[in-house]
Amino acid sequence: MKLASIPITLTRCAKTFRGTRVLEPLDLSIGAGETLVLLGPSGCGKTTTLRMIAGLEQPDTGGRVAFGDEDVTALPIEKRQVGMVFQSYALFPNLTVRGNIHYGLKIRRVQADVANERVDELLAMMRLTDHADKPVDQLSGGQRQRVALARALAPQPRVLLLDEPLTALDARLRDTLRSEMNALLRELGITTVYVTHDQAEAMELGDRIVVMSAGRIEQIGTPREIYYRPANRTVAQFVGTINRVSGQARDGKLATTGGVIPLPPTHATRLSPHDDEVFFRPEDAWLADPQSAQLRGIVEAAAFLGERTRLTIREAAPDDLIVDVAGRIELARGTPVGISIAKEALIALA
Repeated sequence: MKLASIPITLTRCAKTFRGTRVLEPLDLSIGAGETLVLLGPSGCGKTTTLRMIAGLEQPDTGGRVAFGDEDVTALPIEKRQVGMVFQSYALFPNLTVRGNIHYGLKIRRVQADVANERVDELLAMMRLTDHADKPVDQLSGGQRQRVALARALAPQPRVLLLDEPLTALDARLRDTLRSEMNALLRELGITTVYVTHDQAEAMELGDRIVVMSAGRIEQIGTPREIYYRPANRTVAQFVGTINRVSGQARDGKLATTGGVIPLPPTHATRLSPHDDEVFFRPEDAWLADPQSAQLRGIVEAAAFLGERTRLTIREAAPDDLIVDVAGRIELARGTPVGISIAKEALIALA
């Protein structure tokens, strides 16, 4: 099943509720067939942005929403041809699985044989055929999530909008369904906007990620760009775990409490001594002989996480550092260790 895809453009879209600006004017272009993830903490404006795309909220005066070349700013949700899946799923408890999926087709008066064929196709796609005649309250959380998605897709919408659809599920099921949804969205090829505060969801599902904070866009980029080249501290600290090493910079090196590390090229051009700092991810450092390592410190804590052990190391830098090593490595609290960091992995932030 392949659906038509269409680009979406938001121009100077802001939102004010009762005199309070909750979303600053933003410009956003979403490619046809792209899965764009809006990522950020509660209250950052991501759901408001989604609701403006849906037609559930109107942007402040001067804002514009377009689907392709069509200005849909003034159109209500029922005329925008969007499919939407909410966190609560909002299924009809008095209808069966089949009845829920068929509902939107019935409202649009789709011919019976066409509607039945489409429902059967979606039941098969979502692996719900054996549950077609069950009431939705007899389904598991994962099955209800798939019914909600099938119902949204049944009318063949131009755009698919998902507002934290996996939040209500337990961690293991969430991981499984995230993988399934990723494969499904690639198969469908529909333009999709996905709201979440979960970094793993954003990384796996998004062709691009929009990181939002306090009603503003902080950065737009691919998952790799967001993770390895964060635009600022807000993005770096929200997406994944990051370490900070501060000290005195001179001649392309940074001297800190536990030793000396090379600076990224952007810093190496400054020759006069000055306070500076760099950042790195826990997986981009490794344990080394303290005598030859860039930094030396003491193990403060070791958390075994299965495939890896997460070390907290003090005295290597003014702030404690987090370093991920192989899960089989065992180090007691108080063990002296050396740390080296890949120069290309060091991140400079404004």
